[in-house]
Amino acid sequence: MTDIAQRRPAADGAPDGVATPLAGIRKVAARRMVQAWAAPVFHLGVDVDMGRVLAADLRSIGGTVTDAILQACATALVATPALNAHYADEVITTFARINIGLAVATDKGLTVPVLHDLQGASIGDIAVKRRNVVERARAGKLTKADITGGTFTVSNLGMLGIDRFDAILNPPQIAILAVGGTTATPVVRDGVVTVRSIAAFTLSCDHRAVDGAAGAGLLAGIRTVLEQDGT
Repeated sequence: MTDIAQRRPAADGAPDGVATPLAGIRKVAARRMVQAWAAPVFHLGVDVDMGRVLAADLRSIGGTVTDAILQACATALVATPALNAHYADEVITTFARINIGLAVATDKGLTVPVLHDLQGASIGDIAVKRRNVVERARAGKLTKADITGGTFTVSNLGMLGIDRFDAILNPPQIAILAVGGTTATPVVRDGVVTVRSIAAFTLSCDHRAVDGAAGAGLLAGIRTVLEQDGT
């Protein structure tokens, strides 16, 4: 038995178990979750037609659906700067630079490396940054610069079979986007039922720093880029 994992006596009739103190990434994440839970959060959701993105030849530029989503977020954040912000000590700080954190599952737990300066970046440019930082995250080689400076976060669990979910804030950031899987869904348009590729996007916001109208504006902007602007 190691020093970290120790067998503890049963309590309240529970069976014996192995106690493992939190350490490293999980310990830091636990502290941040407590901070996030203290914030008055509200959630907004929209269904996004991903047909244009799925039909695009993203592989030819080394991109993925996640890269298209990151670009859409960056574009919408430029137009809605109130969501590209931090809140701390009753002060709201907005930023011109779009630095988006991307939640990544690793063997040591969830980590959120940051893709810096995405304002105006193409999907191809974002793909290069995303591959680089995700590879380092999974290899345990992230630097301090890789995990600091984030102004907004995206958590995409669609590839894990999750349809929709509410993501927990990543303080001091004031907003995080949760993206579910894309599914074939019947949709009524102009009185006609068609089957479209729909994904649920849910935005969690800190109500101390932003209101519902601003959050709705960001989600509308993200949906517009993905559905109408193409790639």
